[in-house]
Amino acid sequence: MPAQITLNDKSFSIYIHDSEIQPQIKRMAKEIVADMGDKNPLFICILNGSFMFTSELMREIDGDYQLCFAQYASYSGTRSTGAIQEIMKPQISVEGRHVIILEDLIDSGLTLDHIRALYTSRGAKEVKLAVLLHKPDAPKVVDVKPDYLGLEIPPDFIVGHGLDYDGRGRLYKDIYKLIE
Repeated sequence: MPAQITLNDKSFSIYIHDSEIQPQIKRMAKEIVADMGDKNPLFICILNGSFMFTSELMREIDGDYQLCFAQYASYSGTRSTGAIQEIMKPQISVEGRHVIILEDLIDSGLTLDHIRALYTSRGAKEVKLAVLLHKPDAPKVVDVKPDYLGLEIPPDFIVGHGLDYDGRGRLYKDIYKLIE
């Protein structure tokens, strides 16, 4: 693993090693299974950022659950645009289901608040949030709290482990933060 990477015009330094992330994902999986019991939840992976987290979490859950994918856009470069666009809606109906949204990061709270309200309006019985990373001290548009959380981190801009900077950096297994 490199100690520093450069993506486009920005440099990033190692921040969280994969070896610190994996135990948190295992813990989250146990919490979800204990909480959900026989509710048969529908897991919805929010693309593109949470694909790696979702894959790792599903391996730990190891059960007969349903998983589908959805995609929303709100970022340009290192900042949220403030507008949420549904690019791909879930291919399985959320109506009457216990839904667990799988997301990589809570930053401004805007995207997850929008998605949770959207799925509730589409008839979900309940909507819970499983989030790998939460920036509680980041400026909030909406204060969204995860039901299942991997790690709390400061409001630095990060890449790796599914997170990107203008489409680059997602495939690093470790997480890197922007060098200011």
